Amino acid sequence: MSSPEIASLSWGQMKVQGSTKTYKDCKVWPGGSRAWDWRETGTEHSPGVQPADVEEVIKKGVQTLVIGRGMSEALKVPPSTVEYLEKQGIDVRVLQTEQAVKEYNALAAQGIRVGGVFHSTC
Repeated sequence: MSSPEIASLSWGQMKVQGSTKTYKDCKVWPGGSRAWDWRETGTEHSPGVQPADVEEVIKKGVQTLVIGRGMSEALKVPPSTVEYLEKQGIDVRVLQTEQAVKEYNALAAQGIRVGGVFHSTC
């Protein structure tokens, strides 16, 4: 099962191949995607992305996880989250969201089992 392409991105809106939904923030993995609701884990811009935010995606068997920090990179990713992922054997890429989407789509096109969590506003 391949990772779905992120078909479009603009401020506050993302569309993922295979889904009819428009996401503000989303999680993607081989074979699927869903809205990323920060309220589920109490996420805020700071301290930012926590292991609980990425757990669902890494359980899908991804080799690489791309984290989009927002258009202005307001969303933090603490070193503890990166370390947690690396200890799981996951290659982690933390980028501004437009760059993160390009990276994610390039990896998906190569057939890599890539997942992502993306913030599409600030």
